[in-house]
Parts: sequence; C-alpha cells; structure tokens
Amino acid sequence: MTEATQERPTVLVVDDEEDLRDIMRRMLERRGFATLVAGDREQAVAVCQDHPGVIDVLVTDLNLPGDSGGELARTATGLRPEMGVVFISGLPKDIAVTKGLIDADALLVKKPFTADLLLEALRSILDQRAPTV
Repeated sequence: MTEATQERPTVLVVDDEEDLRDIMRRMLERRGFATLVAGDREQAVAVCQDHPGVIDVLVTDLNLPGDSGGELARTATGLRPEMGVVFISGLPKDIAVTKGLIDADALLVKKPFTADLLLEALRSILDQRAPTV
C-alpha cells in the first residue's frame, strides 16, 4: 500500500438513487476520501474488477434493483477480500438480519443518516483494517 492510499482512503459508493449517491460522494470527498461510484451491482462489480488501486470500503444500499446489497458485498469482497463494507438502509438492522440480508456482525447505517454517522462507520471499518505499528 502506498502512503497516498493511507492518507486518502478509497470508498466505493453504490446506490441506485443518483442524488443520494452524488451527495455521499461529495460529502466524502470534502472530508478527504477518494470516491468511486456505481448505480447497481453490475457497475460495482466492474469497478471492483477494473480499479487499479485499493478500494478500502464499500458503502452499499441494502436495497438494489434486482439484487441485495448483501449479495453485492459477498461478490465484491470475494474479488477484494481486504475491502470493508458499510451497509445503508431504511430497514432497522435487526430486521435486515432476520430477513437474512446481512450478518449480525455487519455494520449498518440507518437512513436517514448524518454525514457524521456515515464517517463514524467508515472510520470504524478503517481502524479495524489499519496495520498495527
């Protein structure tokens, strides 16, 4: 990993709502993240396959057209095992877990959420993956 990657984590934002995707992208970039965006599973998988650098965290809506964010996360982390995942959803976490959409240990940020709440989730994932010195 390069020093630049350490300083500027890369986040892949996946949401079928273009406005929300754009808001998240701008918010993350203002706070020092590099961002990649995708509107559906196919675009997200293509980004995971084609992006030349590290993707530190996948932020995905749980409800994607024709697929679940949980399925996308399994596919994406299969391609990039080092990547962390943050789910966003209007569903409470206990219901998402009960429906089998995510595992009990998954990190879910409930919509509507604040920028601070999303950043806290990202920092939690990044801190777990930070190499110990």
